[in-house]
Amino acid sequence: MRFNLRWQILLAALAFSLTAALLSFQVRSASLCTTRVPAAGGVFVEGVVGLPQTLNPLLSDPYPVDRQLVSLIFDGLTQVDAAGQIAPALAENWSVSEDGRTLRFVLRDDIAWHDGEPVTAADVAFTYGLMQDENFPGPAALKNLWQSVTINQIDDQTIEFVLTEPYAPFLSETTRGILPAHLLEGVTAATLADHPFNQSPVGTGPWMVNANQNWQQNGRLQLLPNPLFWREGTQIPTLEFQFYPDEATLAEAFADGRVQAMNTVSPEMLPDVAAIPGVRLFTAESPRYTELLFNQGENGASLLKTAEGRQALAYALDRNAVVDRVLNGQGLPLEGPYLPTSWAYNPAALTQYQYDPTAAQLALSAQGWEKVEGVPVRRNEEGDPLQIRLLTLAGAPHEPLAEEIAWQWSDIGIDTVVETAVNGAALRTSLAEGDFDVALVDITPPVDPDLYDFWSQEAIVRGQNYGRWNNRNASEALENGRQIWPVAERRPYYDTFLRLFNNDLPALTLYQHATTYALSPTVEQAEIGKITQPRDRYKTFAQWFLLYRDVSVVCPAEEPAPISE
Repeated sequence: MRFNLRWQILLAALAFSLTAALLSFQVRSASLCTTRVPAAGGVFVEGVVGLPQTLNPLLSDPYPVDRQLVSLIFDGLTQVDAAGQIAPALAENWSVSEDGRTLRFVLRDDIAWHDGEPVTAADVAFTYGLMQDENFPGPAALKNLWQSVTINQIDDQTIEFVLTEPYAPFLSETTRGILPAHLLEGVTAATLADHPFNQSPVGTGPWMVNANQNWQQNGRLQLLPNPLFWREGTQIPTLEFQFYPDEATLAEAFADGRVQAMNTVSPEMLPDVAAIPGVRLFTAESPRYTELLFNQGENGASLLKTAEGRQALAYALDRNAVVDRVLNGQGLPLEGPYLPTSWAYNPAALTQYQYDPTAAQLALSAQGWEKVEGVPVRRNEEGDPLQIRLLTLAGAPHEPLAEEIAWQWSDIGIDTVVETAVNGAALRTSLAEGDFDVALVDITPPVDPDLYDFWSQEAIVRGQNYGRWNNRNASEALENGRQIWPVAERRPYYDTFLRLFNNDLPALTLYQHATTYALSPTVEQAEIGKITQPRDRYKTFAQWFLLYRDVSVVCPAEEPAPISE
């Protein structure tokens, strides 16, 4: 038998190569480690108290949940920036005519609806034209405003509004979301509220409504990132809102991990939510405040007829204690009728009413209300007791707030009777009829600082000047301020209004609201923006993630053992 030496050499070489490769693989395997990295996927679920009625920017005003969702789905011609100024959105720019009556907007040329169709001036004309219809089902104030405006479509990118007179607050009306005319062709104002579009709308905003949902029945609404907005994509593909009947049920779902966030945590629920292991709480000021409205009309108590009497009530109130005891500290000090985010806010023009019971008692005595030893309630010369009816909404937090205020005022001899309204409609009726002395009310001021409908003389008859503050100079300042467009020229009129407001004190602001957002520790890399504005809340959403995946990486080299001496 002859041996083939050549084949033996080849087989030996092959065996050597296989052995070397195996050894090399074993060495490489020994130097690999497993690590966890962020992975795309999952659904971020946010719990909300309340069920939306309609996802339509023309019909959402009365419903807080609707307004938040609509702001994610739709864009207006303009938007409000962080400084409280009107900034471009769908519109690239705009101009105002010399007579102040005509506004012309030029649309951006890089915007499209969620279905890919281009946005044109025809969409804008269609949207605002619906609010001019006599059968428009939305707020009457919107219809009245837009019926006084002439809408002219100049071309595909240009829209023009002609006003009957200069009206600077009109610009803030253009922040309202625009509807797609191509999907609502033939829809009238009368049929708008019942149209299927309101359940699965198409907008231009950063979030799109996922198709084939029945959120009114199952209580879940899923939104998808708009790829034209989130151009680099997101780790989490779905944002889901789940709607709950009350906060206690929502808090239970959050504690159990069924939702990753609570849209809003009330001051009453805050201690319980804060006790949940690992919870992250984000708190910020809200564009809303609570005030005491003084009735200076014929039905109001005599003490309220003078500025000194109203100021006595202000000095008799420890507002910080009210916030701490009733709201778990969830309220911010604020004076006057403007929020700090408004360009008309000017704290230098306002008195800081610090708690001063001595000053309050001296002012009451000067008004003829004396306190007799052994008698808890002050009386005047005729022997009439000093009594005030404090009107508020029933339930928390309003009733506990009113009770705390009544307790504090009783300490200086004021018999305060708390009267409750069963709901908002009943409260508004009592306010309109002047059936109160002091009213505890929540205020959401308009984007524009124009408060003519709240504090002018005309608003006593046709408006919301429920306190019947009758100051001609203040009314004229508000009237003049709304007829000028440049902010720099408007500002002096609002400074004048503020000084007059401060001198007369027709209302005392108790506190600015604070909003708290709760987030589960299972949501990674979530930095929350301004939580009161949904778009800002999700500003960093592209970085958020819920899942991990395991990957192999080269193990880090081991440090050599130190050499002992």
